[in-house]
Amino acid sequence: MKKIRKIKLLLLVIIFISVNAISYKTENSVAETDKNSDEKNIGKKVKLPKIDLSHWKVTLPVTKEDGKPYEIDPPEILDFAKNEIAKPYMYIDSTKGAIVFHAMPTDSKTSNTKYTRSELREQMIPGNNNKNWTFADGAYMKGKIEMEEVSKDANGKYHIVIIMQIHGRLTNEQRDLIGQKDNNAPPILKIYWDQGRIRIKSKVLKNVNAAGNLLLLEDIWDNDEGYNFEQKVDFRKFTLEVKVSDGKMVIVLNGSEFKVYDSIHIKKWGIFENYFKAGNYFQSTDEGSYAKVNFYELEVSH
Repeated sequence: MKKIRKIKLLLLVIIFISVNAISYKTENSVAETDKNSDEKNIGKKVKLPKIDLSHWKVTLPVTKEDGKPYEIDPPEILDFAKNEIAKPYMYIDSTKGAIVFHAMPTDSKTSNTKYTRSELREQMIPGNNNKNWTFADGAYMKGKIEMEEVSKDANGKYHIVIIMQIHGRLTNEQRDLIGQKDNNAPPILKIYWDQGRIRIKSKVLKNVNAAGNLLLLEDIWDNDEGYNFEQKVDFRKFTLEVKVSDGKMVIVLNGSEFKVYDSIHIKKWGIFENYFKAGNYFQSTDEGSYAKVNFYELEVSH
């Protein structure tokens, strides 16, 4: 009888130990899962865009006391996320890992335009607009972009946004030579998000025989007919590359579609200096209209 009791007691001890072992393993397994889940969530919260802003300044749709648009130059732009004025118009979406450029019609307009912008301007020397590049120097820009949101007009069409540009610039000597009040020259390249497609516009000479200082005059240049890429990007991520060399400009969409400019117009454009622009140059003055553009990556080289 005593032997039977000992056996029963031994069985109870074995069962107790087994239950506790299983419980301990289960609890630790859940804890480990929670830990892994937390680590994954933390990873999602700290996504950052792959963009070095040390050679860019930004213009925002905010008017300063002097009536001019609010701008942030480097190195201050590196802390744009802490700038209370910038926060509504240029901010980081850490769940996506993008800088969001938000623009809408305001009284804050740059010269020679009726539109507002939340847009970066390249500065080869941080804080200085006077050092720029020519086509002979060569230049390259690549961005990973996504249209986040954009309003529609009265006809139900999305408002148009310029997301990248190459802007011309007169040197001080060229400006004085033609008697112009500023250094502004036309943009040789505008890249649009237009109804979910990528559209490009460039400049052409009204008279291809024009030469010398005549090329510096804005009135000598006109807009071309434009070009639409076949791919429709809609509200998905896409990549754009702009490759510039002496007498040539190539735009690439998603690494698979190409548009090449190498005509006499581009060759004669070589008289100008240039700089890149990227962001949200909003093309509407409709009340209540707006757009938000995400930039995940942006790189420039020369």
